[in-house]
Amino acid sequence: MSPLSLDLSPDLFPALTEAQADPDGPGAHRPALRFGDRSLTYGELAATASPLAARVAEAGRIAVWATPTLETAVAVVAALLAGVPAVPLNPKSGESELGHIVSDSAPTLVLAAPGTQLPPALAALERLDIDIDTSAPATSLPSPGASDPGTPALIVYTSGTTGPPKGAVIPRRAIATTLDALADAWQWTGDDVLVHGLPLFHVHGLILGILGPLRRGGSVRHLGRFETAGVTRELSEGATMLFGVPTMYHRIAETLPDDPALAKALARARLLVSGSAALPVHDHERIAQATGRRVIERYGMTETLMNTSVRADGEPRAGTVGVPLPGVELRLTEEDGTTAVEAYDGETVGEIQVRGPNLFTEYLNRPEATAAAFTEDGWFRTGDMAVRDPDGYVRIVGRKATDLIKSGGYKIGAGEIENALLEHPGVREAAVTGEPDADLGERIVAWIVPADPQSPPTVDELADHVARRLAPHKRPRVVHHLDALPRNDMGKIMKRALTHD
Repeated sequence: MSPLSLDLSPDLFPALTEAQADPDGPGAHRPALRFGDRSLTYGELAATASPLAARVAEAGRIAVWATPTLETAVAVVAALLAGVPAVPLNPKSGESELGHIVSDSAPTLVLAAPGTQLPPALAALERLDIDIDTSAPATSLPSPGASDPGTPALIVYTSGTTGPPKGAVIPRRAIATTLDALADAWQWTGDDVLVHGLPLFHVHGLILGILGPLRRGGSVRHLGRFETAGVTRELSEGATMLFGVPTMYHRIAETLPDDPALAKALARARLLVSGSAALPVHDHERIAQATGRRVIERYGMTETLMNTSVRADGEPRAGTVGVPLPGVELRLTEEDGTTAVEAYDGETVGEIQVRGPNLFTEYLNRPEATAAAFTEDGWFRTGDMAVRDPDGYVRIVGRKATDLIKSGGYKIGAGEIENALLEHPGVREAAVTGEPDADLGERIVAWIVPADPQSPPTVDELADHVARRLAPHKRPRVVHHLDALPRNDMGKIMKRALTHD
C-alpha cells in the first residue's frame, strides 16, 4: 500500500485554481463536467463558479436545490470556493421533510437552476438562480474564509429512518482525505473519466461522483438519469470508471445477456464501483461472467464518508467491501460497544466503529445525538455489523438495528442470508428480518419477490437451500411472497416497512 499524502489546504480543486490562473493554458481546456449535451472545461467552470462564489461568500449558509444538472455541480463548487457551507436538498423530499431541513439548517439563500419551480417549503428563502455563462471573464477565486481544514463544507442530511433527518456537518478535511484515500486505493488520476447517473444530494453522487473527479483534475459525465444505453455510450467513448448502486448493477446484470454492446463497453472500463448498499453476489457473478470484469465495492456513510474499499490492485472479492482506507482506523466491537472483537475468522460478528480524518464533526443542533454517536475514546459507532476475513477484508452482514438476528444462541447477519437466497433461481429479490420466537428468541423471516409469481419457491425449498450454503441455524423459518420490496431513492430496502400484518 502506498503512503497517503493528504493535502489539507483550503484548495480542494488544484486543477481549477490552475485554470483560473492561466485561462489560456492547456489545463483550462481540459473537460471537467458534462451533463448530456452541456459541458464545461476547467476554464469555463472557473469562469462560471468564481463570480457565483463571490456572490455567496457572505451568505453564511446556503441551500442547493440538488437536481442532477450542471447547475447543481457549479453551485456546490462555488460554495466550496467561497468557504460557505452548502446544504444539498433532495428534490424528491416531501414538504414536511424539506420544512424540517430548512428550519434546522437555516440557510440564507437557496440556489437553483433558472426556471426551476421550488416547493412552498422554500418560499421564505431568498432565491439565487445559477447562471451558466461561460462567456463571462473569470473573477479571482475567493480565498476560503478559514484555512482550518475543520471548516464546515457541506451539511448532508441523513435518511431519517429513526426520526427526523439529522444534518451531518462534513468538514473540508473529510472531503479532501476521503478523495485522496480513494485516489490511493483506486489509482484514480486526472486521466480518468467517470460516468454515473446518481442523485447529487448525497455523499456517493455528489462528493465521490462530482467532487472526486474535480479534485483529481479529471472529468465526469453525468447521465442525468441512469440508463444502460448511456453507460454503453460513455464507456465506449473514453470513460474509464463507472459508479453505481446495486439497483443499477442489477439492471445491468439483467440486460447483459441480450446486449453484447453493453458487455463490450463494461469490459473496457478500468474500474466498476458499487456502493450505498451491498451488491448481491449473484449480480457480481453475472456481470463478471458476461464482461470479464469484476465490480468492486466500498463502504461509507454520510457521517464518515468512505471507510473501506476493495483496492484496484487487490482481489475483487464478491460480498466484501475490502480493507480500511489509508488514514482510517476500523475495529469491531461486542454488544457493549467497547470490547473489541479480535477474531479474523469470517464468522464472528461485531459492530463497526471507525476513527479518522474522514469523519463528520457533529450533527447540526443535536449535541446529545453527536455525543451518543461516539465512544469516549473517539470512535464513531456506525451501527453496521460485520465480520473480518483472515486477510482483513470486511464483510458487512447488516445493520445492528434491523439486520442483527439473535436466534438459538447465535448472532446472525441478515445480509449473508439474503445473498444465499438470491442464488436460488426462483428468487428475484430478497430481504431478511427477524421476528420474536418463544423457542429461538428470534426466528428468521424471508421476504421474497419470486422470479415466477405463479410458481414461487416454498419455505422448505428455501430453508434447505440456505442450510446447504451457510448453516442450518441460518435457514428461514417463515417466507412471505411480495410483488416488490420497498426501497428508498438510493435503492436501499426499507425493512421497517416490511410487515405481515
